Amino acid sequence: MSARRKERADGGNKEFFTEEEGRSNEEKDLEEEMTEAASSTETRGKPGPSKQQIILIIPEAVDDFLRNFLRRTSLSRTLNSFESEWYNSAQKLLSENMTKAATGVFLIPDALTHRQLLQNELETVHRETELIRPEVLVTGNSLLRMQRERDFHRLRYRQVAEEKNRLIEDFKRLKIHLQSYEPAVKQLKDEYEAALRHKMLISLKKDKVKNSTKARLNQEKSQLKKERSIKMSMSIDKSLAKRTTTRHPKDIDFSVCSRLMNSQQAQVNFEKLKNPSPLSLSCSIRAHKLPISCIDLHPRKQILASASDDCSWRLWALPANEEKIGQVVLTGVGHSDWLSGCSFHPDGSKLATTSGDTNVCLWDFFHGCCVLTLCGHSQPTWGCSFHSSGHFLASCSADTTAKLWDLNSQRCHLTLRRHTASVNSVCFLPFTNLLLTCSADKALAMWDARLGVCTATFDGHQHPCNHIAFSLAGNTMASCDSRGIINLWDIRKPALAMATVDAGPLAANQMSFSPSGKMLAVASSDGLVRVVEVDSCVVSILSGYSDVVQSVTFDHKGETVMSAGTDGVIKIWSREQVNLTIDN
Repeated sequence: MSARRKERADGGNKEFFTEEEGRSNEEKDLEEEMTEAASSTETRGKPGPSKQQIILIIPEAVDDFLRNFLRRTSLSRTLNSFESEWYNSAQKLLSENMTKAATGVFLIPDALTHRQLLQNELETVHRETELIRPEVLVTGNSLLRMQRERDFHRLRYRQVAEEKNRLIEDFKRLKIHLQSYEPAVKQLKDEYEAALRHKMLISLKKDKVKNSTKARLNQEKSQLKKERSIKMSMSIDKSLAKRTTTRHPKDIDFSVCSRLMNSQQAQVNFEKLKNPSPLSLSCSIRAHKLPISCIDLHPRKQILASASDDCSWRLWALPANEEKIGQVVLTGVGHSDWLSGCSFHPDGSKLATTSGDTNVCLWDFFHGCCVLTLCGHSQPTWGCSFHSSGHFLASCSADTTAKLWDLNSQRCHLTLRRHTASVNSVCFLPFTNLLLTCSADKALAMWDARLGVCTATFDGHQHPCNHIAFSLAGNTMASCDSRGIINLWDIRKPALAMATVDAGPLAANQMSFSPSGKMLAVASSDGLVRVVEVDSCVVSILSGYSDVVQSVTFDHKGETVMSAGTDGVIKIWSREQVNLTIDN
């Protein structure tokens, strides 16, 4: 049957394209087709092939038959209507077949329907292509631009690489050239340091000559005063004769000092500003590798002495006239143990140091060596202080005593015994013969250095006392203890402290009055430097240390504070902030 259909379909196509055949043949073929359709209808009712096979074969045969029939009969409008309706129904069948695919019933669409679907997809693709075309053009332009930039950067990279290689070669040549200059630079640096030391020594020697001249004039004046007050001197000699059995030919007596005149001078010369600007860190000097125990300022010059646990002391040139200098002027090594304190001679030509080796050494800057070693203490010495005349030196020790040394006869003049524990600090009251000591027995004692007798005691601390300090302008004295308590005293009223400042709970190690006597700097174990206003007891804090601060002092004008701690660094706090660090 399929062969017959094929032949008739071919015959129908040939008749459709050949118009020379007659009407009779068309009618004959129509009758045959009708009979064949009837027979096919009859065969549908009979049992035969499965439903799936009929669905796969019949739709295509019926479609072709009707289409060819309408073409042969020249029913073009009917053909168009049929095709439009047929295609719509075919699309519905296609959607239904997609849902029936799971059951195995699937109708294959005819060629025209498939063509229409492909045409729709093609149109969709064309529309999408038109939409994408601008983006593709922009992307193409961006790609071209990026390629040009890539080529430019490659060229630039080659140029930079060549420049880098050239700079590396120049750097190597300059490094070799610099190494050739290092010996000359080192030699010039050594010569500069030697010249600086020589300059300092010359200035110190000049001051020494001036001071010696002044000392001779003062000696002549003192002789005149002695002649006028011969009776007083005779009574003092008698009292001293009772205390000492032998007298050295070079021993001298204390001169009568006038504190009132000098205190008024200090008050005039060092008057504090009314509205000072706050202090800030301006310079740091890495002075020693080991902790610094004490610092002291030269009486007239910008030179700072530091004593350290490395058994050495050093002199440092401080910043002056806006010059940032932090170089070593002199270094002294001679003690066999750590250094605990240092003090400048009043004329600035010598330095006294105390140490854990129980000795007190006197160093002469012009000779650059130790000129006198004072032995007499049985335990470590903690500190020392010069008399205003420069002829006597007081020292204190852990052996519970304080000694007064005559520098002319180079022997112990007096031994002061009253304290029951270590004497931690000793200090001469400026321009007087009064000496003050503080001890770990929580007491302070005032001594008459001429007679060697205790004239007053100050009781008020509940913990061991660490340090004492006098004001240059006035009768104010300060003391601190291991609990951080600071007491301010009037030396004329020793019964009760004028004021108390709590800087605890850690210890207050050392203090220093400003030249005007209005400010008091305190070095504390909590890593802070406290500046106390004496009149109002208002405390300001300078922070910059990570460990214990051991020592503190003011400059000659009272506008700068210098401190040192266990990290071996000297910090300078001034009114102008510079933040300069100097390593030595």
